[in-house]
Amino acid sequence: MHSLDLNLLTALDALLEEGSVLGAARRLHLSPPAMSRTLGRIRRATGDAILVRTGRTMAATPYALRVRADVHRLVEEAQALLAPDAEVDPATLQRTFTLRFHDAITASAGPRLVAAVHARAPGVRLRFLGEAGDDTSDLRHGRVDAEIGATEPELPEIRFEVLGYDARVVAVPQGVRGKSLGLRRYTGMAHVIVSRRGRLRDPLDDALEARGLTRSTVASAPTVDAALALAGALGAAVTVPGRMTADALARHGMRPVPLPLDAPPVPIVLTWHQRNDTDRAHTWLREQISAAAR
Repeated sequence: MHSLDLNLLTALDALLEEGSVLGAARRLHLSPPAMSRTLGRIRRATGDAILVRTGRTMAATPYALRVRADVHRLVEEAQALLAPDAEVDPATLQRTFTLRFHDAITASAGPRLVAAVHARAPGVRLRFLGEAGDDTSDLRHGRVDAEIGATEPELPEIRFEVLGYDARVVAVPQGVRGKSLGLRRYTGMAHVIVSRRGRLRDPLDDALEARGLTRSTVASAPTVDAALALAGALGAAVTVPGRMTADALARHGMRPVPLPLDAPPVPIVLTWHQRNDTDRAHTWLREQISAAAR
């Protein structure tokens, strides 16, 4: 098999379709002598004459007639395999995508994404996974198709797009008075931190310490919903991205006030593996994710 020239399949297909060396040569843009030499190679490879002269024309042998349909099918499949992907038709697409988003993104943009995909591609199913406690190689190994988080990837094979930025706000119970908090009042409150790894401090603590201040963190929770539930029960504060958590704040009876500290906005980063760069269905899905998240 290592010495088999698969180009002979294309030549054999042309010979069987045209029924003559001259016709096959024209189809493949070869000279008649070159096509004759190729027919000789095919005869040696198959051990069959393929075409035999019958008077002034040539006729296919029984073997050639038997394999003609299979040869044509193989050539068409090879051409389709090597050709660029055709434009995807969402209406006929049948596929399941696995997504891992920050829980606030799943809650805020997930319903829009599911509605848009279901309306345009009813054969597509979306499977949402919770955020992992540690960084994983799921994108690299194809276990996850796309992720949304707050950090840009370091690995060169992981592609990314920053969909936008979300300013941090302080979520406080409705009973907390005032439209704003000063730093002293902010640090004097009890705090709950959102941390999928269970950390009890985050970069805001570093910024506060640079000013000679500290805050009292009483708990951490792995999701925004869980942190807001704890904060509501304790009368505590949670610092969260404002836009993506607006619905969650309302559900938990919390309201946003400005963060009394300069802090960079939270990036919303969509990531995927480079193997999916030219996958038309995956590209279409990324467009739907981007529209829903924005």
